[in-house]
Amino acid sequence: MMASRDEAQHVVECDLCQQPVSFFCRRCEVNLCDPCVLIHLRVKSKNGHDIVDYTSKDDDDTCHCDSHPQNDCSAYCKTCDAPICMLCVSIKHKSHEMSELSDKIEELFKVIARGNDRLQSSKHELHRILDHTTKLLSSIPTVYQLRKDEVTARGEEWIKLIEETVKKLHQELDDMQKEHEAVLQKQKEKFEQMIGRVDDMNGKTEKLQKSKNVTKLQSFIQVIQSQKIRSEVSQYSFPKFYEYKIDEYLENKLKEKELSGRKISNVSTVTSVIDTGFPANEENNNRLYGMVVTVDNKVWMGGASKELKLFDLQGHLHHTVSITTTGLYLCMYNKQVVYSGTKAVRMILDTDTVVTLLTTGDWQPRGVTRAASGDLLVCLGKDDQSKVVRYSSTGTVLQEIQYDSQCQPLYKLAIYITENVNGDIIVADWEKKAVIAVDRVGIFRYSYSGVRCSTVTTDSVGHVIVTDFDSNKIHMLDRDGRFLRYIIPEGGINRPRSVCILGDGEMMVGECLTGIAKRIRYLED
Repeated sequence: MMASRDEAQHVVECDLCQQPVSFFCRRCEVNLCDPCVLIHLRVKSKNGHDIVDYTSKDDDDTCHCDSHPQNDCSAYCKTCDAPICMLCVSIKHKSHEMSELSDKIEELFKVIARGNDRLQSSKHELHRILDHTTKLLSSIPTVYQLRKDEVTARGEEWIKLIEETVKKLHQELDDMQKEHEAVLQKQKEKFEQMIGRVDDMNGKTEKLQKSKNVTKLQSFIQVIQSQKIRSEVSQYSFPKFYEYKIDEYLENKLKEKELSGRKISNVSTVTSVIDTGFPANEENNNRLYGMVVTVDNKVWMGGASKELKLFDLQGHLHHTVSITTTGLYLCMYNKQVVYSGTKAVRMILDTDTVVTLLTTGDWQPRGVTRAASGDLLVCLGKDDQSKVVRYSSTGTVLQEIQYDSQCQPLYKLAIYITENVNGDIIVADWEKKAVIAVDRVGIFRYSYSGVRCSTVTTDSVGHVIVTDFDSNKIHMLDRDGRFLRYIIPEGGINRPRSVCILGDGEMMVGECLTGIAKRIRYLED
């Protein structure tokens, strides 16, 4: 069978007879077949021959002398910076500084080892960056789908707003049309009456032309002269349509809709107080930790004891559930209270049954919140690392947020988390003493520092609310992280930690050391 052309091109031939090669002479640098290698060895060569198997022709690990190729190098000339043979030592390099070749090889090995150590030491960092890049790459479809969903949602909101605006303008035009028609109809009737009177006067005038009755004529003169002719008409112009730029118009309307005329109250007031009754921790005297509001305006609270308590806004205790950890991090998910346990996030059902929503491997979950998309956002920590992970309802990892665009860690100790109305993911970092915000893709947005932030939350118009454990006050920021004001209620607040928004311009703030929860109004009616 004939070999194909491509196969023939890969066959190496003997340089003497063009038969398939088996050997290689390093000294002569020729390819040899089985018969030709014997002939080649009989040929006298000044340098001798070095016959090896052809497949091993590139495995020569011997250092040959450049001046005397038949000799192996056994010394190193420091003056010439070159390996040499013993013949070179006694002739050309006699007066030069020499060293053993093995010493030079050892020196080179040390340099290579240091370089290799440097490369190996960077391998962990390279793997970290690779892992981060791989995770980012795998999250791209999900994140961009989230962005598409956001665009779709905003588009639907715009469409609804446009439809409402068009309907409103149509109604205004209908009302204006009715008013315009009524004015012109009245004007029409008036002028029809006037024309009727004019025709009547004309008829009477014609009849009186044959009259000889002076008295009657004099009387009619008074009548006809008293008739007034009004030529004034109502000045009513047609409406005009003035076009807005759609982005400017819609954004203004959306902003008006969001703000709804509410103003930040100059004086925050405490409207009610709840004594949660949690015992003090023996180490730090902390009592009250996490809290979250339910859909029916009750509040789950967690403290130093291993239990969660459900209070109404009047302070009545409705329910108590035992758990296996302290109630530090709470959120609502599918109308059920969720908390972070040991290497897992768990949910308490109406039957007080505890179910595991997701496990977190070697990472310890801390702050947890429900995203508008229905996903769960969880702060995770391990050793000196912190990250935010987005989980689906089935516990699948959809997104990881850990590094900025320079591949530097975003967080040191991420403890609490919330999502703002514009999609920002906001984290309270205990070590950095800062609030750190990224957009929903995970790109850094802003950082608000200088606060020993315990908990962070947001309200319906995008205000960012941060409790300051050390300074006994509450910081209010706008949605871009700019400071707006401090919220310090009458009578003060003592070591605030947990906070949740009740709606209607009110928040519930927990005092960590006293175990007291205060209901505070911060927006005016």
